[in-house]
Amino acid sequence: MASADLEHEHDHESDNDDEELDAQVEVRRRVALAQIRQYPDAVLRLRANDVDRFDENLVRLAERMTELMHDARGVGLAATQVGVLQRLFVFQPNEAAEATVVVNPELVARSAETDLADEGCLSLQGVHVPVERETAVTLHGLDLEGKPLRLELEGPPARIVQHELDHLDGVLMIERTDPESRREALATLRHRPAL
Repeated sequence: MASADLEHEHDHESDNDDEELDAQVEVRRRVALAQIRQYPDAVLRLRANDVDRFDENLVRLAERMTELMHDARGVGLAATQVGVLQRLFVFQPNEAAEATVVVNPELVARSAETDLADEGCLSLQGVHVPVERETAVTLHGLDLEGKPLRLELEGPPARIVQHELDHLDGVLMIERTDPESRREALATLRHRPAL
């Protein structure tokens, strides 16, 4: 009987630990989102400039963006979303992969095949809209040292980089959806509580 009680107590402690961890994750998420520009911030509509200096500032920016992306529980983040008008984004192709930084990204090939799927965005909280994207892309860019990168992506990673590249061009996902979904998204954004 005593060992059963001990087990039950341990389970209760474990539940409390999980709740504390969840609370910490949620606090980190809220703090991160407060540092990410939110619609209708004007910077989200601006086109970013090419990066021409590969220095410590760029490395620090990429590290900060990666941390914010993780804390906010996102899969991608463009520099414009943190108020920096430079052509740079970070993304995580899947949970097992390291975050990838792409500087001066450019899509050089797109598949003929497209797919319609719901997208969310760290800058448009509470909104998910259907967006049609190419299912596979080839992306050229540079790494943080200015060395060439070539990424051939398909499925969700291809969708993520197209979404982030749109951010660098000042295009939001609500501009790539159907009129009814756009209307619903704008209504949600108008009535959302401040972070």
